[in-house]
Amino acid sequence: MGRTLPSATQLMHQEEAALARFRRALRRGDQLIFDDLFTAAQKHISAAAYAAHALPFETFLMAMLLEEHKQVMRLQKIVEALEEMHA
Repeated sequence: MGRTLPSATQLMHQEEAALARFRRALRRGDQLIFDDLFTAAQKHISAAAYAAHALPFETFLMAMLLEEHKQVMRLQKIVEALEEMHA
């Protein structure tokens, strides 16, 4: 029988585990932010699985970046709306 490839979810957990020492070295507040990044990446786990990239962590980083950029865009709209109110 052939070998089964790990799922994208398993790969993400492996990457997170590989960074456990790095996470422990962070300040508590930064640990929470670190955890939030992996939570953001999990929102796009199906896209990561579909991509089947040779280096899955790059795909997870892109998912994290996507969520961060969405947040920046939401905040930008709020700032623009506030500026219009005070102009």
